[in-house]
Amino acid sequence: MFTLRRNVSLAPLTTFHIGGKASYFTKIAGALELASAIEYAEENNLPVFILSGGSNVLFSDKGFSGMVIQMMDGGIKVSGEKLLCGAGVVLLTVVKTACDAGLSGIEKLAGIPGSLGGAVRGNAGAFGTEIGNVINSVKVYNTDSGMVKEYSQKECAFKYRTSIFKKHPELIILSVEIRLVPGDKDLLLRTVDETVAIREAKHPQTLRCAGSFFMNPIVKDEKLREEFKNDTGVSAKDDKLPAGWLIDYVGLRGKRIGGAMISDKHPNYLVNVDDATAEDVVMLASFVKTRVRDELGIRLKEEVQYVGM
Repeated sequence: MFTLRRNVSLAPLTTFHIGGKASYFTKIAGALELASAIEYAEENNLPVFILSGGSNVLFSDKGFSGMVIQMMDGGIKVSGEKLLCGAGVVLLTVVKTACDAGLSGIEKLAGIPGSLGGAVRGNAGAFGTEIGNVINSVKVYNTDSGMVKEYSQKECAFKYRTSIFKKHPELIILSVEIRLVPGDKDLLLRTVDETVAIREAKHPQTLRCAGSFFMNPIVKDEKLREEFKNDTGVSAKDDKLPAGWLIDYVGLRGKRIGGAMISDKHPNYLVNVDDATAEDVVMLASFVKTRVRDELGIRLKEEVQYVGM
């Protein structure tokens, strides 16, 4: 049976440290508790939001007038070249467990904030690696049917920063089976440390933000892509340019509205520097989108999910 709490502050549960209170809040472990919580919400006409690690989400200053359900850890089991992990396990814990077992394929995901479930839902990626590439299967609870189903990698429909789970909120991830390949344990652990260090150098991971705020857009402007190549020494991948580079290109590095600021180290990070409100962040994001659209003709799309707005 799940335990229900009232008027729980959401800010401490997110990496942004922003947001009001949830009218109802519960932590659940497994399909039975989840089904009970969903049933209670339906009987009381409460909207539901599934919270994992708290990254990539911005709650309204007014909070959430429904039930927030947070997935608990769920644990990790190593079986040969596979990992079976609960949706609530911290992604970095999954990465380190794999490397400790001498399994390669996700070491470059080290340092991405949040939980495994959230990473799978948004097909998180970094340094040429996407979590969807190593997924064997995903066990899901369907709130519409009340049934549990296992989705194959193909059925997950992974694409850049999205999946079937992001498009269908009735599908709630319970656990994930990851398929990896053998590797050298010491080399893998060094790669993890180096990857985290690179991310830390780009932007201190302890600052209050949601991670990358905008998705990298496809840019057809060959002149702009050439400027990017001349500036960075690398070519655009799949015709996409980093949103942070575009934000910097239009001169918004360090721009601030209220307590929210565009990072002066990583312009695709919107940071809570001085007790920012959700409204501060939304206004800053809107300003960025308008400037990039007006000056470059490019439409940026948020990677971060707005909730309760």
